[in-house]
Amino acid sequence: MENMALNYLNENESILNDLAYDIWTHPEVAMEEHYASQRLSDQLEQAGFSVTRSIGQMPTAFIATWGTGKPIIGILGEYDALPGLSQKVSAAQEPVKADAPGHGCGHNLLGVASMGAAIAVKEAMVKHDIKGAIRYYGCPAEETLSGKVYMAKTGVFDDLDAAITWHPGAMNSVWSFSLAALNSFKVNFHGRAAHAGSAPQAGRSALKAVQLMDIGVNYLREHITPQARIHCVITKGGTAPNIVPPYAQVWYYVRAPKRDQVETIFAWMLDVSKGATLMTQTTHDVEFLTGCYDMLPNKILGQLIHEKMKRVGSPVFTDKEMEFGRKLQANMPQEMSKESILFSGRTSIEKGIPFSSNIMPLSDNVGSTGGSTDVGDVSHITPTAQFSTCCQVIGAPTHSWQVVATSGSSIGFKGMITAAKVLALTALDLQTKPKHLEAAREEFNKTIEENKYISPLPENTVPG
Repeated sequence: MENMALNYLNENESILNDLAYDIWTHPEVAMEEHYASQRLSDQLEQAGFSVTRSIGQMPTAFIATWGTGKPIIGILGEYDALPGLSQKVSAAQEPVKADAPGHGCGHNLLGVASMGAAIAVKEAMVKHDIKGAIRYYGCPAEETLSGKVYMAKTGVFDDLDAAITWHPGAMNSVWSFSLAALNSFKVNFHGRAAHAGSAPQAGRSALKAVQLMDIGVNYLREHITPQARIHCVITKGGTAPNIVPPYAQVWYYVRAPKRDQVETIFAWMLDVSKGATLMTQTTHDVEFLTGCYDMLPNKILGQLIHEKMKRVGSPVFTDKEMEFGRKLQANMPQEMSKESILFSGRTSIEKGIPFSSNIMPLSDNVGSTGGSTDVGDVSHITPTAQFSTCCQVIGAPTHSWQVVATSGSSIGFKGMITAAKVLALTALDLQTKPKHLEAAREEFNKTIEENKYISPLPENTVPG
């Protein structure tokens, strides 16, 4: 059974590599992934999956299902790129097209590996008459933390027995850590224009309202949980110094380890925005973009994935690929490699190695990182686990041109095929060995303490 899935992936490796490269050469930012979504959904349809498109008011979201009944195992896929990260497969920064998007998170690999795994599982299920269903989720806009949140609001994850996914990384490891919950929102302030020199008293500055709100937010930082993060940019600040700005906008991210902490900080920030309008005699409105939950890693599923990672093994890179990695590292600040070594628990002896060749041991400690993912919402609905395989050079920051370079190369493709095999073997065990699902569900129920998932999206919020 397992050999059937592995053989499928070995026999179709070049097809999967070509598809990943094709999506890499057609990078599309969040909510605009029409090419990638079509390519992936077409492949699944040709493989016999039933495909439903335009999920959650998102034209680039889809679900592909093969089989019926229980259990239903979901494999999550992503395929959005990042703006401004265009890059050739080169060890020096060299955009394909200046200011164009690029796959700086390796989602071209992520979506294809998950697709390949789903088809490999289907082939094994047909051959061995395995009951149940395998389901691929085509999830757009992970980079804006939107896709799975809007999909979750429609209930498409509610009947899953478990969900598994992966992400390209610098290490071969199961994610034992949590990621932060988040709210993303913009505050629009509306004032009154006037000549800033001859009649400032006639104006009401929307820009000053933004500035005062941000001052208030800075003062509240002392009184929120130390692990929280508040980031902002002023997206609109006026047109010229001699015009009192009638309109200004500030965009905030609020992150914290738990969803209820985000909600508390968010409510306080809304009070701050009200104070800013009172001080400036302006008006304001809040544009809520998205919110997501913290990630709940399921230890039972993580242990199963780790077993399959040891069975499959880590990617093996050639001398030529190693040399390319060293050249990439030479073009990065040395501090990046040092920090990556410390974070991963690697030793200083391994410092000169550009790619990870080990499978990291499982950790019992569920720590928290400052990043966020909309996989978190899925993890509050059904038992969920995630892992990484080595697809990029040690020390390369995510969302960088260095990651784009490896995501379009044989380095990224090797990590992708490894991930597809791990996903396929994990899904097959979940399909055929009920004890894993029972234990994962028991852990899940204890973790959420019977708290029902409530979408963080206000009513009438639409993807954008």
